[in-house]
Amino acid sequence: MARRSCCCCCISIKLRPTPSAPAVVLAMAAAALLLLLAGAGVCDAAPLKAHFYRHSCPAAEAVVRDIVLARVAADPAKLPAKLLRLFFHDCFVRGCDASVLLDSTEGNAAEKDAAPNASLGGYDVIDTAKAVLEAVCPGVVSCADVVALAARDAVSAQFGRDLWDVQLGRRDGVVSRAAEARAGLPSPANNFTALEANFGAKGLDVKDLVILSGAHTIGVAHCNTFAARLSSGTGPNAAAGADPTLNAAYAAQLRARCGPAPAAANNNATAVAMDPGSAARFDAHYYVNLKLGRGLFTSDAALLTDPRAAGMIHRLTKQGYFLEEFRNAVRKMGRVGVLTGHHGEIRRNCRAVNY
Repeated sequence: MARRSCCCCCISIKLRPTPSAPAVVLAMAAAALLLLLAGAGVCDAAPLKAHFYRHSCPAAEAVVRDIVLARVAADPAKLPAKLLRLFFHDCFVRGCDASVLLDSTEGNAAEKDAAPNASLGGYDVIDTAKAVLEAVCPGVVSCADVVALAARDAVSAQFGRDLWDVQLGRRDGVVSRAAEARAGLPSPANNFTALEANFGAKGLDVKDLVILSGAHTIGVAHCNTFAARLSSGTGPNAAAGADPTLNAAYAAQLRARCGPAPAAANNNATAVAMDPGSAARFDAHYYVNLKLGRGLFTSDAALLTDPRAAGMIHRLTKQGYFLEEFRNAVRKMGRVGVLTGHHGEIRRNCRAVNY
């Protein structure tokens, strides 16, 4: 199924009447042209905006917030990272359209069953929020907007205030392919060139890349996702077999936790904090660790290999600045490839398209 890009545009058509073209004729021509453009998908999209459901479902944002905060209270260390990662992985494949929530069907493996998404979580929170919304406002609130709100509310819980505002009005996609997830998601093994290309394909720049990488300040990763860093390199850590860009003491800690490199590569059960020393707190500590060679992934360390990216790191160690810049970057990411207007649908069940 082809996917059309949806942009909001305003078209003003002014034609001057002449003796050979009376005003009424020109008016009819202008109206016909507008209808033609609308039929082509030019004017049937609407922009995202704050409080999109103010009139159609006034309780929407409160419903999601209440459910998410209750669930975060029961799992404050893990759930915020899960819901934020779910939002990221949704937006990076086909745009922020909740395609990551769709279950596989006969003959089609969906995004959630692709290897990079195997460790995603938080689906049950989205399902619960959507079920309540369908009871309150049937067919109004999209799953894509629930994902965006849930990520914001979960991360904001520890602060007692919203860290960013969520613009709403997304609609849900009807296509989900595992192959697209495998091709479209950035890898923890990516170098800077690959990361920049991946983000650039979504309309995100180097600054967005550096700031959104700061989301690694919360959550955990399994040993197999970074095991290659424990068995590569020819620099100072060569005797220990570690990537020379990895802090030697940190590499030893990881090896003690995950096992020697051959075993670590197959260890998808043991998890370690992505931001040691501040794993449950959404803060700027990720960048402090990065400067010390304690970035967990190859993709983290890669930020120091590009002068543009590396030049941003020091300032981002300041908490206030990081939160301000993250707010801007995550809002920008939340607009990637969105479906609005008459595109897509409002799913009744986030795991399946409507029939």
